[in-house]
Amino acid sequence: MRVLVVEDDAKIASFLVKGLKQEGYGVDHAVDGDTGLALATSTPYDAAIVDVMLPGLDGLSLVRRLRIERAHMPVLFLSARVTVDDRVRGLQAGGDDYLTKPFAFAELSARLQALIRRASRAPEATKLSAGDVVLDLVARVVTVGGQPVELQPREFALLEYLLRHAGRPVTKVMILEHVWDYSFDPQTNVVDVLVSRLRSKIDPDKTRIETLRGVGYVFKRTA
Repeated sequence: MRVLVVEDDAKIASFLVKGLKQEGYGVDHAVDGDTGLALATSTPYDAAIVDVMLPGLDGLSLVRRLRIERAHMPVLFLSARVTVDDRVRGLQAGGDDYLTKPFAFAELSARLQALIRRASRAPEATKLSAGDVVLDLVARVVTVGGQPVELQPREFALLEYLLRHAGRPVTKVMILEHVWDYSFDPQTNVVDVLVSRLRSKIDPDKTRIETLRGVGYVFKRTA
């Protein structure tokens, strides 16, 4: 999952980017509205977190223009403005949710996950599975053959991406774009290392995650 953060406050932006990365999201950060709009209209994001008060193009104007180009990408507004009228203006501008500052990261994370689920048009799908591997998106729990398996956030994000594309090949570049930042070199071996770690926990016999030489990987629907 890939998220765009448009926030000019360096402290808040750092807090958001660090927290989202720890949860396994790929994150891009823009410090002003014009840069945010340029990124949002040129990159396929799963969601955006947009501050209302931004240098240059403000957050409300950004989202109004964004809706013309990317109507279905969910947007969570952040603002220090707390009145009902402020929240209404944010929603009328095209925002899907509105969170006032200061906020708890846990609440932001839960709201973001809900927005992404709704945008996928499958809000009832809180679990992903292939064969005997089950990933619970709400509880953040993975089981294999009914037994719980503890995964690190990046491992969880990789498994989620593979399960969402079960039966279909995914390239290393696709994994980099959705699990890491674009700043990573596509020639790096971080994907191979992460796949190896995930295999050691859920697929030691290599019957679930197949390596497609010269292409990438595919998660088999049945082991």
